[in-house]
Amino acid sequence: MNDQTIYALASGAGRCGVAVVRLSGPQAFAVLCQLSGKSDFKARYAHRVQLIDPVEGDPIDDGLALYFPAPHSFTGEEVVEFQIHGGRAVVQALLDSLAQMDGLRLAEPGEFTRRAFENDKMDLTAAEGLADLIHAETRAQAKQALRQMEGVLGTLYNDWADRILHILAHFEAVIDFPDEDLPEEVEAGARAKVANLQYEIEDHLKDGHRGELLRDGVRLAIVGPPNAGKSSLLNQLAKREVAIVSDIAGTTRDIIESHLDIGGYPVVVSDTAGLRHSEDVIEMEGVRRAQDRAQSSDLKVVMFDAADWPNLDQKTLDLIDDDSLVVLNKMDKAKPDVADIGGQKPIYMSAKSKEGLVDFFKRLEEEVATRCMMTGAPALTRARHREALEDCVEALVRFAEIDLPELAAEDLRMATRSLGRITGRIDVEDVLDVVFSDFCIGK
Repeated sequence: MNDQTIYALASGAGRCGVAVVRLSGPQAFAVLCQLSGKSDFKARYAHRVQLIDPVEGDPIDDGLALYFPAPHSFTGEEVVEFQIHGGRAVVQALLDSLAQMDGLRLAEPGEFTRRAFENDKMDLTAAEGLADLIHAETRAQAKQALRQMEGVLGTLYNDWADRILHILAHFEAVIDFPDEDLPEEVEAGARAKVANLQYEIEDHLKDGHRGELLRDGVRLAIVGPPNAGKSSLLNQLAKREVAIVSDIAGTTRDIIESHLDIGGYPVVVSDTAGLRHSEDVIEMEGVRRAQDRAQSSDLKVVMFDAADWPNLDQKTLDLIDDDSLVVLNKMDKAKPDVADIGGQKPIYMSAKSKEGLVDFFKRLEEEVATRCMMTGAPALTRARHREALEDCVEALVRFAEIDLPELAAEDLRMATRSLGRITGRIDVEDVLDVVFSDFCIGK
């Protein structure tokens, strides 16, 4: 299908000042000449053009056109971009004119990026990074996505794949050319390199899922007994009335979620039903869901009414762990001197009067940042990356346990394929290239 020229609105839909319509494929430049009546276009320069409908002869717009010759374009093909006025009538007129031309068709979702991948302009991790950048809602998400789109993650995985291919080449040489005078230490050295590589990949996997948390959002659950102030806290975090606040116990019966930006990091906050014994079937289900959400969350705010000290709810106390922030709310009414609750130092605050909220927000931002903090090493951002790397490690572990060169080589091939699944690139010809360049067999 790459012999067809595709087109689509590349900017956002709806009325705007400027809209961008992109074409990619062998007819892109010819379409530019046909619509503009000109042919002297300099590559990668903005040219002012009068666009005319080639069938009706009606003017479409006075705009800009940019031409990117293959292979030096986003897709690796001939690419033309029209920058026109963003009114719906103007955009639709241009799209209608393109639709009438032979050999052109409307692009499918993601097809420009798909062609860029197929033409080796980016690997799968870079394509995923581009998608994440488009959907990023916080600065930290955008920063991580940009790093991935620029190839930081793909470069790491391609380097590992290249190292395995070189090791595999040695084993292929031992298998296929047993009569050649190869160094005796080749196998021993190769196994040491595999051990080092296995350690690097395992260390990469021990990242606390920080990349996935940053991409998908840290899951934060607010839990506690009824009337502890959970809904009030959610409203303070969201800076709007998300949940109903009432003095009546059991007002919140289901989970209320809100997607927030906390300190530049994405957080999915869940307000849950109050934890208490109840004979009401609906409230019992709400309590069950609250406990499940607390267990599956990345971080918990465990909240108590300060006036209840020291008779705190046991169900809530049982949820406190290392991923908890313990809060004594309603300090405007009571402030007991408590040094420790469930092994955690409590935070005093009042969601109603806002006293102590600044300190609470600071602690919360620190906890979220710790779980998402970007370091020098690129982070895993998708479950499929993690699964493929785990398969790679399993293959390398089997390799270390096998002495027979034929079977050991197969485990190396499987390890390489696992890495290739992440980037979308793996070619057996690479192995042959290394064999002949390293050992000069057949000279």
